[in-house]
Amino acid sequence: MTLIMIAVSLVVLAAAAYIVMTFYPAFGRRASRKEKQIISRSLNYKDGKFVYPAATAMMENSAGSSFSILKDFIKGNPRSRPPQPLIPEKLLPGSIQESGDTRVTWFGHSAVLLEMDGVTLFLDPMLGRSPSPFPFVGGRRYSKQLPVEISELPRIDAVLLSHDHYDHLDYGSIKQLKDKVGMFIVPLGVGAHLQRWGVSREKIREQDWWDEIQYAGLTLTSAPARHFSGRSLLDRNSTLWCSWIIRGAETKIFFSGDSGYGPHFAEIGEKYGPFDLTLMECGQYDPRWADIHMLPEQTVQAHLDVRGALMIPIHWAAFTLSMHDWTDPVERVFSAAKAHGVRLATPRIGEPVYAGSAEVPSLAWWK
Repeated sequence: MTLIMIAVSLVVLAAAAYIVMTFYPAFGRRASRKEKQIISRSLNYKDGKFVYPAATAMMENSAGSSFSILKDFIKGNPRSRPPQPLIPEKLLPGSIQESGDTRVTWFGHSAVLLEMDGVTLFLDPMLGRSPSPFPFVGGRRYSKQLPVEISELPRIDAVLLSHDHYDHLDYGSIKQLKDKVGMFIVPLGVGAHLQRWGVSREKIREQDWWDEIQYAGLTLTSAPARHFSGRSLLDRNSTLWCSWIIRGAETKIFFSGDSGYGPHFAEIGEKYGPFDLTLMECGQYDPRWADIHMLPEQTVQAHLDVRGALMIPIHWAAFTLSMHDWTDPVERVFSAAKAHGVRLATPRIGEPVYAGSAEVPSLAWWK
């Protein structure tokens, strides 16, 4: 009788989880049959999943590794988030596209507002409280406010997404942004999430690796990254992930998205480098999942591989998604950049960086 009750309970729990993941909008939507037919033509799609060309280990590849990770997360690290909320620099809405200069404004983590050649792009605009399908239970953002609230933003020409993880693609942010955005340019399969959230199909362009799109005078190229995707237990690697190459009349920018270190960086550098500025992931790492999130020293090497001039470290200073001290990513990048002669910008959240400028923010503000 006890075994029967346990079995019934497990069935009920599984059914409840399936219902929630199917009908709760934050989980997004799987591609339709017609959409899957298009996706399946990708050279990066094998046996119903997207893959990186080289073997890539996930964090849960062994029971021992999974247990040690769980134990460390339960134990916690009191230095994994700042002792006091971070206070971003204010971004005046009227200053956006005020000049024709290429300007980068970091919103924390990987969210970046990019102004180039009179065009405004928002890269991975995760502007929500927590990187979770249930924001009220997830780890809160380090700052209580944004450089500028979504309601105050002017029209955004395009949103570029690197993949569909919650710390990059946020349901609440997209719902608030969608009517301000002219186009959503995303990796294969990600458009299904956006359509469920009310973005019209006409405003979505899905890209495979190395696909190029001309938009508002810019050339946008989806490039490889070594990562994975998914928003639930049932959709691992059903959508593509990517980095982005953004080319204007005189400026080239590389946005790494999320990635472990791999040969794709050198390939990107050979095909499209040099870059005036790179936006490179440097945080939420651990040696146990280094294949999907670079260590900071690898971040600097990746910048060198793509032949970057100026680097801004991203994917830190907003959320705790690993066990390291919250300042470790930028401090390790700072040291590695100095050792390799890499020019580094370390802006506060909301502090603008101008590509090609002789002076860029470089103070260790986190200390």
